Amino acid sequence: MKIFAVLFSLFAFCLSIQADQRQPAGPFIFGYTDQLSYQVGDEVSFHISSSEKSVSMVVARLAAERDEVFKETDIKCTAHPVPDRASSDGCGWPSTYKLKVADTWRSGYYEVTLSGPNAKKSTLFFVVRSASPGKNASILLQLATNTYTAYTNWGGHSLYSFHDRDGLQGHKVSFDRPLRSQYGKWELPFVAWAESNGYEIDYAVNSDLEFRPEILKHYKLVLSVGHDEYWSTPMRDHLENYISGGGNVAFFSGNTCCWQVRSENEGRALTCWKQWYNMDPQYRTTDHKLLSTAWGHHLVGRTENSLTGVGFMWGGYHKSHGQFMDGPASYIVHRPEHWLFAGTTLKASERFGGKDTIVGYECDGCEMQWRDGLPFPTHRDGTPETFEILATCPAKWAPGDSLWYDRFPQDRIGAAVLGLYTRGGTVVTCGSTDWAHGLKGGDPSVIQITGNVLDRLSQ
Repeated sequence: MKIFAVLFSLFAFCLSIQADQRQPAGPFIFGYTDQLSYQVGDEVSFHISSSEKSVSMVVARLAAERDEVFKETDIKCTAHPVPDRASSDGCGWPSTYKLKVADTWRSGYYEVTLSGPNAKKSTLFFVVRSASPGKNASILLQLATNTYTAYTNWGGHSLYSFHDRDGLQGHKVSFDRPLRSQYGKWELPFVAWAESNGYEIDYAVNSDLEFRPEILKHYKLVLSVGHDEYWSTPMRDHLENYISGGGNVAFFSGNTCCWQVRSENEGRALTCWKQWYNMDPQYRTTDHKLLSTAWGHHLVGRTENSLTGVGFMWGGYHKSHGQFMDGPASYIVHRPEHWLFAGTTLKASERFGGKDTIVGYECDGCEMQWRDGLPFPTHRDGTPETFEILATCPAKWAPGDSLWYDRFPQDRIGAAVLGLYTRGGTVVTCGSTDWAHGLKGGDPSVIQITGNVLDRLSQ
């Protein structure tokens, strides 16, 4: 029996040894920073692995224009191993280069381009927060960096199976690896329009709402733009406290606050079991409030509607995932007399935004009932009592998407809902990831409505 015990122990030991992943066949440059956001005077630590002996670095702020703020042409590099669990536990590469954030750098999103004589260029990013929050801007944009990370499969895994190394779905993702930014697709069209039209905006990242909530009190209006899908309990607690205290929020986003995550590794990793919530260690406790699954799940008992006014359970897809592929991609107006539509020529039952597909991809809505031709929230889904539905567009979950959730009706038709509520502060939501497409495309109604929100709620 002893020999079997020894063999079993040896087998278990072998399983515990994780081999490093293969390096790319061709020349390569990869990198990440030690934090997601910094202030003036902070030191940015770059962790770079490259087959090149030296690389060049260009740092540029991306907004209405691309503003280069730093350049270095000879950064010494070497190749570092890629651990087997790099995607969940990080790469653990040493610091290659350090750069202090200059006092001339404005708050914003900064893209770092790394290049060498042979390897393809690669990019990474960081955000500069304001050194004096609220001094020059009353608006704070928090970027959906949790979503960027959730979709990044570098190192093997993301929180999705469609591009996973083994065809599996990961449940933990690290920031300490090269990340694939979604800024250019979602937030950049918004900030390019806003800064071109004279709006001063300060920047932060998702995790700043969790770990630096004190910055919120300095702003009149907080923005979420694009695809802001993954939220932790502290993020949500802090923003809801801000709203209760009179702060305003505008969600020019969709699929917002859909999945609950938990921060790990001192904020350098996220855990989310999503559909496999019964595998989450939290499931085996009596308190399921922190269960890392959909916020709308009955075990969590805290639908995103109570924060945003809407949720993905009552939304779905439009011109995506096979749903409403020939849909109008526009909102139909229900209450044109509302201040949100001031300065537009929109009338009841008119549509806007279809040319630029402002209703697209993923959408959020609420349970509605119709009276005298107008939609009203039922409030059974957590939507606040003061919520007003101003415009809608149909949306639907894809077949099979909801099979994991035992309380989802398979034939539900939802909607992207544009609306707002007041509970201390005012919260506006558009219920679509693609609102900013209308700003990029120059849609006059989208521009006027966005300006109305920013002008009114940032004062």
